[in-house]
Amino acid sequence: MARTAEEAVAETAGVAVSGTAAPVVEAERLTLVYDTGDVPVTALQDIDLVIRRGEFVSLIGPSGCGKTTLMRAIADLEQPTAGRLTVHGGTPEQARLDRAYGYVFQAPALYPWRNVLRNVQLPLEIMGMAAAERRERAARSLATVGLEGFERKFPWQLSGGMQQRVSIARALGFEPDLLLMDEPFGALDEITRDNLNVHLLDLWNRTDLTVVFVTHSIPEAVFLSSKIVVMSPRPGRVLEVIDSDLPPQRDLDIRETTGFLRIAHEVRMALREGHSYD
Repeated sequence: MARTAEEAVAETAGVAVSGTAAPVVEAERLTLVYDTGDVPVTALQDIDLVIRRGEFVSLIGPSGCGKTTLMRAIADLEQPTAGRLTVHGGTPEQARLDRAYGYVFQAPALYPWRNVLRNVQLPLEIMGMAAAERRERAARSLATVGLEGFERKFPWQLSGGMQQRVSIARALGFEPDLLLMDEPFGALDEITRDNLNVHLLDLWNRTDLTVVFVTHSIPEAVFLSSKIVVMSPRPGRVLEVIDSDLPPQRDLDIRETTGFLRIAHEVRMALREGHSYD
């Protein structure tokens, strides 16, 4: 899943290549209303958004703004009420049936009686994949997230950050082009979170993954993303899409630079503007 030579050269020069890449997710006037039995709740309203191959897109906004709902709609876990939504040019249902994406939840959700290798293999077992291929894919996924040597450990023997890396490895076992991540580091301490941000950014730079990432953290969104989608309080709308001009290869020191602080300020101002609609 390595990037093409043309893309690598362009990225080294700091040139954005995603603008001409094929769309992976397209939403047009996407609306989702929950029927709560009394007063309907509009979670998403008229969402227009294009996510292209190879982008790292963060969805940021206040609690209840529909970030996770939008991601769940992409994953075919929620059904839109109106508008159009495609994944890889087809329906979200077809993408789910094709196992075209991996999904990382807020909590690792690992089975304590299964070791790391068997936790990563579980979805592949459910798919009916042959045992040899399951083991090979699981081992490859664990190597990708830097967990070689931990295959026989159990979840209770790992730190919270390592457990979440196992969860990411499990999602990568499908070998997807699209990785959906629902605030996966929100419950972790700041030091562990920083470490996993660096690991995730390195993973994205080494692969052709398209990543959609939900977060409440402005620094996290700016550090990780090639594009930041700022959402309004409910009903969730796209207030602004902010493209990052930071180099793809970043370390934590970039957070002290004027470019990083400028983008963070743009995100903060867009969030503040969104609250003015309340």
